[in-house]
Amino acid sequence: MSIVDRLKPWLLRFGVDQELPIVLTQRRIFIMPTASGLLFAIVLVVMLLGAINYDLALGHALVFLLAAIGLVAMIHTFRNLLALRVTPGRAEPVFAGELARFTVHLENTHRQARCALELAFGKNETVSINVAAEGRASVGIACPAPRRGRLDPGRITLSTRYPLGFFRAWSYPHPPLSCLVYPQPIVSPLPPPGAAAHDGQRYGEQGEEDFTGLRLRQPSDSPRHIAWKAVARDIDHRPLLVKEFAGGAAPELWLDWSATPADSGIEMRLSLLAGWVLAAEQGGAPYGLRLPGLALAPDHGDAQRDACLEALALYGAQ
Repeated sequence: MSIVDRLKPWLLRFGVDQELPIVLTQRRIFIMPTASGLLFAIVLVVMLLGAINYDLALGHALVFLLAAIGLVAMIHTFRNLLALRVTPGRAEPVFAGELARFTVHLENTHRQARCALELAFGKNETVSINVAAEGRASVGIACPAPRRGRLDPGRITLSTRYPLGFFRAWSYPHPPLSCLVYPQPIVSPLPPPGAAAHDGQRYGEQGEEDFTGLRLRQPSDSPRHIAWKAVARDIDHRPLLVKEFAGGAAPELWLDWSATPADSGIEMRLSLLAGWVLAAEQGGAPYGLRLPGLALAPDHGDAQRDACLEALALYGAQ
């Protein structure tokens, strides 16, 4: 176990930061030498021993000069994070199994630029960014989203090794970030319109207000729409024709929990419904969603799609 792991309970003593923006004060910044810094210190000790042994005045001067450079580098590394302001941004919803990206805004109120800043959630992918003097910058930090629900990525590790890499300064800001994770959609055929309507009414049939013409009968057409009078004029040679009407209610589709296989697990059923939502939205017809204890009225558009996917993502959440 490393020294940092042993000190984590103390390093992570700050909870979720509710006061925004988060300002990195001296108490929130930690600094330790890197492997390069330790090697640099060992080389200085060896050089000092050689200068003492051979009584080299220039050797002493060189060692003290390099040591002073190392101390100045330590101060600059610490100041590269000092007083930096961190503000959380918005995270777009993703599907389970994808990478969620959380936007974080960094503000530099000092006249010195902040260079080579590194941000990551734990041991996940690290991104680097520079913030100009008295400027602002935004960065997207990736975090895996393995399962549906609301994802809290946790603390951000904000670190820097600027300017010489001899020291690493870091902080653990914890802004209130969250992301909605939809169930991973499964592509499957949509249920027939109205198959799951609870009131006995079959949605999806054409209206019968204005007659618009005849067309060849398809296997899915209702027998009561067949134009029997037109067929009777030449029943031996005329194919079956059906009457088309305009007006009436627009076709509606219900995506019902009960239409999914009952022997499948909860996550599989939610994934099937998520695939149906995407397919129904692509089809353009109004569709509704029924879950145990929840029903969303038929509609279409981005708002309806997002509302249905959100209901699936948060299903069963306490």
